[in-house]
Amino acid sequence: MNRDSPPSQAMREAALLPRLIELIDHHRRACPAYARVLHAVGHTPGRRYAQLRELPWLPVRLFKEHALVSSRSEPVAELTSSGTTSNGVSRIALDREAAEHQRLLLTSTLEKLTGPRRLPMLIVDSPSAVREERASIRGATVLGVMNVGREHVFALNSKQSIDADAVEGFLQRHGHASFLVFGFTSLVWTQFYALAQARAFDLSHALLLHTGGWKKLADKAVSPQEFRAGFRDATGLRRCHNFYGMVEQGGTIHMESPSGDGLYCPDSADVIVRDPYTWEEAAVGTPGVIEVLSAAPRAHPGHVLLTEDRGIVHGIDDGEWPGKRFAVLGRLARAEPRGCADTLPERAPGYGGGVRS
Repeated sequence: MNRDSPPSQAMREAALLPRLIELIDHHRRACPAYARVLHAVGHTPGRRYAQLRELPWLPVRLFKEHALVSSRSEPVAELTSSGTTSNGVSRIALDREAAEHQRLLLTSTLEKLTGPRRLPMLIVDSPSAVREERASIRGATVLGVMNVGREHVFALNSKQSIDADAVEGFLQRHGHASFLVFGFTSLVWTQFYALAQARAFDLSHALLLHTGGWKKLADKAVSPQEFRAGFRDATGLRRCHNFYGMVEQGGTIHMESPSGDGLYCPDSADVIVRDPYTWEEAAVGTPGVIEVLSAAPRAHPGHVLLTEDRGIVHGIDDGEWPGKRFAVLGRLARAEPRGCADTLPERAPGYGGGVRS
């Protein structure tokens, strides 16, 4: 990630622990519902924590069922997660400070790959979809990544089909030097890759960033390895990075290394994989449920969250970058973490229930 003196896992945990303990106290004071959860699970004020795995987590599904807010400032935006009408979405209210902090954090992480100079950017999405979904994780992600690019061109039309003329025009202008391509994984593969392969585009100068959508590709039997190899063999594209994040920890993304040996955390975040039967930290190489920790969220208690994703830590300080290298294995078939929901007030109007699709 071209980081200056990147921290080892032990250094990361030592720096992150006091920041997260401070956030626990902050959210306890600012969010009465969160304080009730901590009391119910025995995490009283003054409790000491020696390791990250001892910190109390919230099931991420609570943000689909309750309005959890730690800010007294007027919200300027409300972001929603992906989801269906049957299983609800998370709604995260952001004040001005939180929204700006998320933007800067995302930009800082991406610039460690792209460099400080903004590059021409091809977006594998449509302007109408981004405009109509500005408050969704889809729209917010596209708008956030656009901050590290310039001379933006959208590769899809309003019908979500590839605009071949737009893509070819962009490549004619910018394909001879470094440029960015960004999109959601399934759209990048089914729309952009299909055109690039058919027309033998030279993408050797491209840096491809993509996220989400592996489930749709799994249905088509396309693995992450086949995704990278397909682009490399057909177009010469070698710089390809997937990343993992969620609306409940906006601005915090976990980036895939250049070789694809795993996802890695930014300096202000970490992941823990937990055994779904004991909830203890799983051993390296053992699949479990992903917990995400981030020092970023201050407007809502999203700093330590148990996700509804399955994952595995492949190694620690033994990969291309320092820290944990991990993989996301997919959604849980059923996700019903218990013990917190009954301590919260009635759900806010418009907040649906259910599990993430």
